[in-house]
Parts: sequence; C-alpha cells; structure tokens
Amino acid sequence: MKKLWAKIAEFLIEVKGELKKVSYPTRDETIGSTSVVVVFCFIMSLYLSMTDSILVWLVSRIL
Repeated sequence: MKKLWAKIAEFLIEVKGELKKVSYPTRDETIGSTSVVVVFCFIMSLYLSMTDSILVWLVSRIL
C-alpha cells in the first residue's frame, strides 16, 4: 500500500512540474485565434450551402 501512495505522490509532483512548463496564450492571441476559427466556419458554411444548393438543383433537373 505504501508503494501505491509513493507512486501517486511522485505522479502528482511530476504533474506539478509539467504544469509549470505550460505557456498559456495571451488574451490577444486567444481573440485572434477565435476570430480565425469563426471566420473560417462562416466561409465553409457558405461554401457548403452553395454546393448543396447546386447539387439539389442538378439532381432535380436529372430526375
């Protein structure tokens, strides 16, 4: 049982050490990245909507 607690303690110490190495993005970087994702999603939704409309039109002309 003592080995288990020692391993758990060692794990938690290593986790704490790794968390100190993490570099979090700044507010400006977060806002910039979020803006890129939102714009990309908007553009892709327009593209997929237009593609779907064209395909529906083509299938309706064939059938």
